Amino acid sequence: MPNIALLIEYDGTNYAGWQFQPNAISIQEVIEKTLQNLYNTKVSIISAGRTDAGVHSYGQVANFKIENNPIPIEKIPKAINSLLNPDIRVLNANYVPDDFNARYSAIAREYIYKISTKYSVFERNYCHCVPYKIDIDKLFEIAPIFLGLHNFTSFSKNNPDTKSYICNVEKSAWEKIDDYHYYFTIKANRFVYGMVRTIIGTMIDYARGYKLKEMIVAALDNLSRNNISALAPASGLYLNKIYYPYEIFFNNYR
Repeated sequence: MPNIALLIEYDGTNYAGWQFQPNAISIQEVIEKTLQNLYNTKVSIISAGRTDAGVHSYGQVANFKIENNPIPIEKIPKAINSLLNPDIRVLNANYVPDDFNARYSAIAREYIYKISTKYSVFERNYCHCVPYKIDIDKLFEIAPIFLGLHNFTSFSKNNPDTKSYICNVEKSAWEKIDDYHYYFTIKANRFVYGMVRTIIGTMIDYARGYKLKEMIVAALDNLSRNNISALAPASGLYLNKIYYPYEIFFNNYR
């Protein structure tokens, strides 16, 4: 049975997140219904990450198996996009090994978080327009604290399904885009529920003078959520890229 991987971008503003929800529209539901209409059979997809409501993606990866695929692989993105909502788009498709699983085959994931120090009605759904004064230099200073292997219990939300909160962070850095916009990139072998937005909230608290560096360093060791910072808004978060041991996609069919 052919196993097909999809590279997907989406604007998460109007969705209840990636994962199927019984009382709200999810991105997974929309894509599965689209595939069902395309192939005239029930199709289930597996994603590399379950983004929350309002979170966006440049590079979500999902895979599905289909008994019969009459569509040439290079034409699948166009076929799916012709039926999709305009805020979800398949960028690429390719056959992958039978044992490929978008979630469990991944070796790393990368997120980008965008903030702006200037409010804009046109950007409010696509970045965190910080409504108070922050010391940008402190954001750059604190980011490396999260590099390496740590238990991120203190920087996550409780999830009964999570068996381990240990993650290895390979990249944690801010970049200045212009006088108002700053992007944070974080890459790790895995992420736990709410981790990126809690880290962002913590760094912003530090940049506001609400937390000391010593408190943040200690939080990586004490495994307590008692002094957890508020999660940064979902609007600024983007699932940027999923990494696999081998190349999945070779062409871009935008």
